[in-house]
Amino acid sequence: MKNKKTIIIIIAFFVFIFFSLVINYNPGLEIGENFLDFAISMLRVLPAAFLLIGLFEVWVDRETIEKHFGDDSGLKGYFWSILLASTTVGGTYVAFPVAYSLYKKGAKYSTIFTYVGAAALVRIPMTLFEASFLGIKFTIIRLGTSLPLIIITSIFLEKLLKYKEISFRKENK
Repeated sequence: MKNKKTIIIIIAFFVFIFFSLVINYNPGLEIGENFLDFAISMLRVLPAAFLLIGLFEVWVDRETIEKHFGDDSGLKGYFWSILLASTTVGGTYVAFPVAYSLYKKGAKYSTIFTYVGAAALVRIPMTLFEASFLGIKFTIIRLGTSLPLIIITSIFLEKLLKYKEISFRKENK
């Protein structure tokens, strides 16, 4: 039933775009243009990103992830999360699949949350662009404020999940 609703919504969207084109309905034309721009930008980034994520899945073993991102990683887990996030290309299109891969390989929740939060804030190209336009002082203040807050929030979220006894990991039986 849910799949039928989804298919109907998708068909309705494309019918709306088509009739907007036929009758020259400007809001519909803009929606269609934005959709096309978004789809093209995703198609440029995602194939390469998913290829790299696939290689990450194959080449990086579970023990390495558990050592650097797992329960016993301590503060270095957050360091590695931020470092990995700073090199992530493609924003959240890529960050969430990488986060899922980290999760499957045994990373603790707080390092995964830190990675996702940092991927939105500390990508190297974005940071360099920001520093060139807003100044290095602003960038340092923003990073110095944002990163500790991301880590604190990540730790809090992990503790909240444990307190509420919420686990997303499948128990081996």
